[in-house]
Amino acid sequence: QVQLVESGGGSERAGGSLRLSCAASGYTYNTYSMGWFRQAPGKEREGVAAIRSDGITKYADSVKGRFTISQDNAKNTLYLQMNSLKPEDTAKYYCAAEPGLRFNLLVPSLYRYWGQGTQVTVSS
Repeated sequence: QVQLVESGGGSERAGGSLRLSCAASGYTYNTYSMGWFRQAPGKEREGVAAIRSDGITKYADSVKGRFTISQDNAKNTLYLQMNSLKPEDTAKYYCAAEPGLRFNLLVPSLYRYWGQGTQVTVSS
């Protein structure tokens, strides 16, 4: 059974950095596409960054140049390095996994497996 467990969230001031981790288990890790999503109160869940099983990455325009998605296949772990944080980055961040996904990597409804989320709060 697929399990995804996020960690690394917290509070940070604007301009600061945080790194999120997502530990994956229950499947052959590098055969899945993985993504980071976020949801702020009263807003829909949105795609932040994703990485395909072949290493292709995709970023939302709002985080390009500030966030970097990466993975360590040996550790079955997905990361999101978040730099130059802004108050509008405040949200609950989720990682997600889907086997064989190749397109539309930032569309939440295309992912079946989700973690429980980790809160990120950025103050001005």
